Amino acid sequence: MTKVQQKDHRASDIRVDLLLIASMIPAGSRVLDVGCGDGELLDYLRAQKNVDGRGIELSAHGVNQSVSKGLSVIQGNAEREISHFPDDSFDYVILSQTLQAMKRPDKILQELLRVGKRAIVSFPNFAIWRVRLHLLLRGRMPVTKSLDYPWYSTPNIHFCTIRDFVDLCDQLNIKIEKGMAVNSAGGEMFFNSLFMSNIFGTQGLYVITRP
Repeated sequence: MTKVQQKDHRASDIRVDLLLIASMIPAGSRVLDVGCGDGELLDYLRAQKNVDGRGIELSAHGVNQSVSKGLSVIQGNAEREISHFPDDSFDYVILSQTLQAMKRPDKILQELLRVGKRAIVSFPNFAIWRVRLHLLLRGRMPVTKSLDYPWYSTPNIHFCTIRDFVDLCDQLNIKIEKGMAVNSAGGEMFFNSLFMSNIFGTQGLYVITRP
């Protein structure tokens, strides 16, 4: 198999939204993936971009899967474990689909930018029109592809919208370098309006840094 063929094969095995994140990270970067799951993104970044990658994951299964791939991943609560890393340890810190499960999203964003020069954050957008319509017509908490737990057992403790995230960054004096809405297939949606992104985006995906 040629090098190009191998790259295409690996890209087909990774979620499209994770490919979007990977496209934002330069080759050779130092990367920390917070809530890295089974190490899918870190494994891809190591193979395709030669990153120096580390991970934090809560579940033992995710850690075992990551370690079996030869990745450097520690098990623990991200909000506690990240405090053990020195300032500016990484070029990029990734928080993918995990912000809504944090006890203090504001504090974790500050920690991401303490240990990393930049952070890439993605999260499900609770303001998408389907969720609004479901609440309006049925009066119940919706279950969707990106919010796929019933209200009584969900790990998502802070539902967030794209507008909420932008406002929080403004309050914390965090600079947004790049932001986009992501559709249900994991692809970028090209809106120039925060209003449109907040209504039609399944996810928000942002690159943030210190001012």
